[in-house]
Amino acid sequence: MNTFLFLSMPGGSEWFIILAVVLLLFGGKKIPELMRGLGKGIREFNNARNNIENEIKEGMRESDRKAIEESKKEV
Repeated sequence: MNTFLFLSMPGGSEWFIILAVVLLLFGGKKIPELMRGLGKGIREFNNARNNIENEIKEGMRESDRKAIEESKKEV
């Protein structure tokens, strides 16, 4: 159980070290470009997730409509 202890979220000092390494690796000019790419990726992921949710909801509505129509035919 203690073997996964190192997988917890980073604290304040760890975030500072991570940001410093990113700044050293990519420089100040590349960071805005990286953040735009990250934002675009997150936006595309959320759009895809919303599309899937809408398709599932539409499929559930359609199956409910079919069930209602079948129950009306039986009566």
